[in-house]
Amino acid sequence: MHLRQVQVWIFNGLSSIVCGQTLLSMNQINLRKKSRVGESIIQALLFLAGILSIFTTIAIVYELGKEAMLFFNNPDVTLAKFLGTAKWQPGIGEFGIWALVSATLTTSAIAISIALPLGLASAVYLSEYASPKARGILKPILEILAGIPTVVYGYFALLFVTPILKNIFGDNIQVYNMLSAGMVMGVMILPLISSMSEDALSAVPRSLREAAYAMGATKLETSLQIVVPAALSGIGAAVIVGISRAVGETMIVAVASGAGPNFTFNPLQAAETMTGHIARISGGDLSYNSIDYTSLFAIALMLFLVTLALNLVSQWVVNRFRERYE
Repeated sequence: MHLRQVQVWIFNGLSSIVCGQTLLSMNQINLRKKSRVGESIIQALLFLAGILSIFTTIAIVYELGKEAMLFFNNPDVTLAKFLGTAKWQPGIGEFGIWALVSATLTTSAIAISIALPLGLASAVYLSEYASPKARGILKPILEILAGIPTVVYGYFALLFVTPILKNIFGDNIQVYNMLSAGMVMGVMILPLISSMSEDALSAVPRSLREAAYAMGATKLETSLQIVVPAALSGIGAAVIVGISRAVGETMIVAVASGAGPNFTFNPLQAAETMTGHIARISGGDLSYNSIDYTSLFAIALMLFLVTLALNLVSQWVVNRFRERYE
């Protein structure tokens, strides 16, 4: 009789396990088959947004390439003239792009030399030193700079910064010059570098800071020797994005840097950048398919390639110096 009861208990237990597994499998099937209309709509919208961004990029490259080929198909235009000379006047057969590239590189170098130390210093302060109350006040004030229209920056450079530089350099500096334009561009991209750098610094694990403090490091030593190197990939990406923003800036250089291609790296002189030249020439009366008209697309393609190269460098920097923490 006792053996019979044991057998009944075993049979009931096995039946319960089998029934439980069957119910669990049915519930999993029901969960998989349950339709969620809202989630499907969001997934479709995200897919369309991704496809749209890819299509937009392809369309931009196609239009730039198509119109630029009209320029390079001109019998008077050769790659040797385009990349090997430094005088740009397409109307008289001068196609040296370096007259515009030199000004673009000079103003961008001035801008990043100002924005990098100031932006990194402000990011370190906001991330490591500022109290929550101070951060809540200072960060919105800093980000106000990003909301100022660039044409306002341009006239600020021309009417405020240039007179100050005139008092310092005298007649050695021209009214329109690359120095004032580059300095104000540095102020413009300062919030971008500061914000991205602060995000990178804040992402460094707290345990690294505590380990440095446990070893007797000061707050400054921890910030500069532990936190900043650990966030180097994010800081490098911020610098590359800032340079790309400076290279593509238009209104500041169009207003304050000067009108007219000039192959020079002297920041005290006037020179025209690629974007400034496009803005000035495209505002005039240009006939379709003229050499001046198609040259604008060649400049735009060159600008696109420079920006693409900077983005590729940014990706390499991020992948090369990225720190992974567990």
